[in-house]
Amino acid sequence: MNILYIHGMGGGADSRIPAILDEALRPEVRVVCRTYSFDPEEAAAQIAAWVEELHPAVVIGESLGACHALRVRGVPHILVSPSLGAPLYLGYLAFLALIPGVPWLLGRIYKPREGDRQKLDFRFKVLRKYREHRRLALAAAASSGDSYFAFFGRRDHYRRSGIVSLRAWRRHFGDTFALYDGTHFMEEEFIQSMLLPRIIELTKK
Repeated sequence: MNILYIHGMGGGADSRIPAILDEALRPEVRVVCRTYSFDPEEAAAQIAAWVEELHPAVVIGESLGACHALRVRGVPHILVSPSLGAPLYLGYLAFLALIPGVPWLLGRIYKPREGDRQKLDFRFKVLRKYREHRRLALAAAASSGDSYFAFFGRRDHYRRSGIVSLRAWRRHFGDTFALYDGTHFMEEEFIQSMLLPRIIELTKK
């Protein structure tokens, strides 16, 4: 049985949470996390191919990867610190990338760690796609009939700016969420005590 884990911005195949999940769930369940393009259109095509290959029992989306997870249909969804606001920020601020030097500067500020990590691309032609990406994700979720459940950290600093918004989640998905007493980057104690039991419950179904 496979679970497809869709990492967040600057994450990748060596991201921490899917590695912990994979270790805990093997050999019965394999958690697959692969590095995808920062261009949301290219990424959607990559992820669609992986879904066709893996036939996952569950799809998990973390942070900016949540919108990619929402575009997958026909499976239960778990979202970790879903960032429904980030695509709006990226899309509305895309015009800044037309200023010479700004894409380079953003690349220096938001530089992923070393390893098999997503290469960030802050060019206008990439960022302008994010608003439509979000629209397609929410439209897919609204018409799919799939199940959705999210985990939010009480001390997630991205909630102050609306990049992560409990209100936005409620508006689209109702009270299908749980709060954990941690940060945006779900700590291992909550992975073990909250996320894993939810995954096991879904895989048994």
